[in-house]
Amino acid sequence: MAERLQKILAQAGYGSRRACEDFISAGRVRVNGQIASLGGKADPHVDKITVDGKPIAAPERLSYIALYKPRNVLS
Repeated sequence: MAERLQKILAQAGYGSRRACEDFISAGRVRVNGQIASLGGKADPHVDKITVDGKPIAAPERLSYIALYKPRNVLS
């Protein structure tokens, strides 16, 4: 799902959203080889996002498993 670039970069540990806006405005961020613009969106699982030529790590997809515990089982 596409999210704002500032949010993706902030979650990847590049700083606050405001600091990430400065990266984008300075032209340091690229999405699929194109210079990103402020307010742009991308999907971190599909698009290749780089900061200063270094790719950011895509966030891991979380899996949730629901289990039913049998009666008289202590945990």
